[in-house]
Parts: sequence; structure tokens; C-alpha cells
Amino acid sequence: MRPVSRSRSGFTLIELLVVIAIIAILIGLLLPAVQKVREAAARAKCSNNSKQLVLACHNYHDANGKLPPALMMRGIMNPADFNQNFGPNWAVLILPYIEQTALFSQAQASVTAYMTTGDSSWRNIRGNSIKTFLCPSDVGGEIACSRAGGGWARGNYGINIGPGMWWIGANEGAITTASGAMLESGWGIRGYYAGNVSGLPGGGATSVNGYQKLNTFPDGTSSTIMVDELRIGPSANDIRGTWAMGQAGASISAANGRLDTPSPNVSYSGWDDIQGGDDRPDIGMGCCSGCGSWQVTAKSRHTGGVMTGFSDGSVRYIKDSIDSRTWFLIHSRNDGQVPDNY
Repeated sequence: MRPVSRSRSGFTLIELLVVIAIIAILIGLLLPAVQKVREAAARAKCSNNSKQLVLACHNYHDANGKLPPALMMRGIMNPADFNQNFGPNWAVLILPYIEQTALFSQAQASVTAYMTTGDSSWRNIRGNSIKTFLCPSDVGGEIACSRAGGGWARGNYGINIGPGMWWIGANEGAITTASGAMLESGWGIRGYYAGNVSGLPGGGATSVNGYQKLNTFPDGTSSTIMVDELRIGPSANDIRGTWAMGQAGASISAANGRLDTPSPNVSYSGWDDIQGGDDRPDIGMGCCSGCGSWQVTAKSRHTGGVMTGFSDGSVRYIKDSIDSRTWFLIHSRNDGQVPDNY
């Protein structure tokens, strides 16, 4: 008599649990690697965005004989108030140089007329989302900013107007002191770093109504940041990270290297000065919401630093550990100092 064979039709419970455990372990090992690959790809895209924006500023310079102004202003009493009739910003002006000529053509007549008439119809293009202005590592790009009429699309890059506060008045002079205290003023034109020094000018890559030329940067284009990375505000009420809005924190990088903006990604309650912003230090977005939009710390969701585009067209990843003096110096085109390694 032939023995009866018994075939197995499935796993036992123990075998199934073992398989599940092995799969879970493999997923646990694979997930960090996948996340690293995604972040590497996001950083590469962000780096490319930064480079494209700096090169677009160069192309604007070639066509117009000067860099684009950070912001066009006509009859503005307070540049840090988004309720003012501020004009087109640098990001609007470089649209033809980032393959957005069709979009720019919709606003061109208003852009041309603004300094004469105050025409604000250029704002009709503010709701267009443009990939070149968005870092893939950040979140919130789908939430439009509700300020200044609402409907403002988001962005992650601000042009550097220097380590001084975004205030009206003054010029590109040196800092003065009174009784040992540092004084500052200007539309992001003058500033100081967190230390016991005075006398260092703080002119940025560009300024209000702009006139800077690349061949007249005293410190050289390779030592001066042109574009900083910024983070999008936590809610629709927060202007931070808004590509077409010419305000500090929205599309303008102002006052990096001060006592409360000493390095990238620093965030304590009240440290960014953002009009009506959300004070969220718990997510790295602290601010003084009762202030005008006077200053912002360069920020990103990348690990340990921010992407920066320098005025010579190079792109560098600046670590959060950079010291405040060097952070000041690479935001000023005319301080006359040699920055440390960074």
C-alpha cells in the first residue's frame, strides 16, 4: 500500500507572523533611504531654482544695465506695510528670463506705468504658481496668501537687500554708534551683526528702485548672496513665502546677521518681524506679528541649512552653524571684510 501524501495549502500562523515581521524590518530599513533620496532630489531641484533665479537677474542686468530692484516704490510712506501701494518686485521683473514671457506680458504695461501713475493692475498675475519659485521640500504652496487683496501665490526665494532692517530712510553709509549702542536705519540698506563692532556698511545685492551693477560690488560677486531661501507662512494670513509680494519675508530677504537673525533657520518667538504673521516657534516660524515686516531669517525645510544663490551665479548650501559675523558679511556687498570659510 502506498503511503498517503499530505500537501500543505498555506502558511501556518507562526510562519505568516515571521514573514510580516521580516517585511516590516525591510520597510523600516528602506524608508530612511527613500527619504534621503527624495530629499537629495529636492535639494538638487532647489539648488537649480536658486541658480536659475540668479542667472535671470544676470540676464535682466545685461538687458537693462543694472540688477532688478528688490521692489519698485512710488510715494510709499511705509515700505513694511503691505497695505501700501507697493509696486512690482524683482520676481515679477525677471519673469521673461525664466521662460514666463507670456505671463509677464499680461502685466508689462502696468509695470512700465507704475513709477509714473502708481498703476497696480500688475497684481492681476499674483495668483499664478510658478515652479521655479517653489522649493519641493517646503509645504503650504497650495495655500494662497490672503493679505493685500488676497490670492497671492507662494514662493520660497527672497532677493538679498542686505543685513539692515527694511525701514524707510538713510542710505548706504556706515553704522554710527552713540554711547556704545549700535544704530541702524534704511530700507534694508544698512545693518550690523551680533557683536561689538561698528562702521560696517551693509548694502545688499539690490535695493528699492535698484541701481546696482554687478561690476561695482566692492566685495565681489562671489562673496555676496543674491538670493536666499525662505519658508512659506503657516497660514493664509502669513505673508512669508509669497513670490510676487514685495515685502520682507515674502520675496525679500532682509536683515540676516543681526542679533535676532544670527544664522539660518533660527526661530524664537518674536524674532522675525512679519506684519500680521503667525508666531509659531514650535514649527520653526516664530515672529513678531505686531511689528512691521522689517526682517526675516533665511529658512528652509532642508536638514541643517539653507540654499543660497551668490551673485556670481554659484549656489552654496549654508549650514545653520555659520557664525553671525560671516552671515552678515556674505549678505553685504560693501563691508570691505574677508568672510571666514563657510
